[in-house]
Amino acid sequence: MKILKKKAIISFIVCACMFITTPEANACSRALYVGDNDLVVTGRSQDWFEELQTDLWVFPQGMERNGEVGPKSISWTSKYGSLSASLYGMGVGEGVNEKGLAVHLLYLAESDYGNSTDRPRLSMGAWAQYVLDNYATVAEAVKDLGKDNIQIIAPKAPSGHDSTVHIAISDSTGDSTILEYIKGKLVIHHGKEFKVMTNSPTFDEQLALNSYWKEIGGAVMLPGTHRAADRFARADYYINALPKTSDSREAVASVMSVIRNISVPRGFKDPSLPNISSTIWRSVFDHKNKVYYYEGTYTPNVFWVTLGNLNFKKGAPVMKLKLENGDRILTGDASDKFEKAKPFKFITDQK
Repeated sequence: MKILKKKAIISFIVCACMFITTPEANACSRALYVGDNDLVVTGRSQDWFEELQTDLWVFPQGMERNGEVGPKSISWTSKYGSLSASLYGMGVGEGVNEKGLAVHLLYLAESDYGNSTDRPRLSMGAWAQYVLDNYATVAEAVKDLGKDNIQIIAPKAPSGHDSTVHIAISDSTGDSTILEYIKGKLVIHHGKEFKVMTNSPTFDEQLALNSYWKEIGGAVMLPGTHRAADRFARADYYINALPKTSDSREAVASVMSVIRNISVPRGFKDPSLPNISSTIWRSVFDHKNKVYYYEGTYTPNVFWVTLGNLNFKKGAPVMKLKLENGDRILTGDASDKFEKAKPFKFITDQK
């Protein structure tokens, strides 16, 4: 009776969530694969209702940084060089560093960062970069960020939408963590089992919903809509069903295929669900070989950047790879296509 009751409760939650539309719940997904011989690959989809003016940046060690939210902003000097993807030229949506750490920001409507006046402040647009600059492993990041000594400030995005996000971090050992601010409190899920992240509801609720689909079994039935809970279930099943391999080419292709499976078709519109957005680009990072792959959905091409070909040394120039709002066609290794550029300012209050 207890088992049946538990199943009934989970089924009710799943059905209820099918009819809930979270305001502005723009879709993004992230999945982590661990293969043989220390092969680790993380992939993500970036979904939004308009082009994000994304460019790629090379940031060296020794950069003096500031949280960009007034006199109480946190300051730091970058320990590690990184390759970062900018959004609107005002923030970092994801990135990887020279130690093989990857960071991904995904939209979460339920995010509430609190309003402490005692802690140093950090713009949401700089959150991912702060992690890339300061940590080599997930364990280091969790130990430090878990102290909750930083106040995240989330100004409106240039589009006018709330910039409420949660963050996923993975490293070359396959370790993973999901960080969310719920009702002003930092919630951390840390462990190699946390391979998937999408959007609403909160991560603990996503895990509860996914337990229902695990009981059914992905080979029997999987949810097929573009909603976050359904994408979570599909990503979790497929990323864990992938064969173990030590072949990096096979692993990267497999992870990219999973990310494509949980993407939202370009140009997708549903009058009854105006909050769902198309996938505008996808990325995959090979932590072991430190190669970052990028696929825009506006042009039929994939290119990559080999971190070993970039100059991350202190004093090296900041470099930028202009993607021209998705119009630029690049293929193969684009490590030599970067040009010197002035670093952008992190997003501040748009008022």
